[in-house]
Amino acid sequence: MDGAQRPAIVMDCGTGYTKLGYAGNVEPSYCFPTAISSGPSAAQRSPSQQASGLEDLDFCIGDEALAHGPTCPVTYPIKHGMVENWGSIERFWQQCIFK
Repeated sequence: MDGAQRPAIVMDCGTGYTKLGYAGNVEPSYCFPTAISSGPSAAQRSPSQQASGLEDLDFCIGDEALAHGPTCPVTYPIKHGMVENWGSIERFWQQCIFK
């Protein structure tokens, strides 16, 4: 299947939720919080944090980020419809596109 036959992907990052899907679909395929949780560096992690699921990544997004909220700070890169933290939103997009 060449690129002309594949549907375009639509990503709507909002203040509260991000919606992902394919162009032409009635509803988005995925909907999750626009949240990112950045964990401490490997040297700063305690044994309990190492067992929390952030061993290989230094951040996670969406519902995973909210689940790690008690152990890692959760941030929202979009506030009032405007990107406030470009570094975080780029990492967020990377996870959305490639994972």
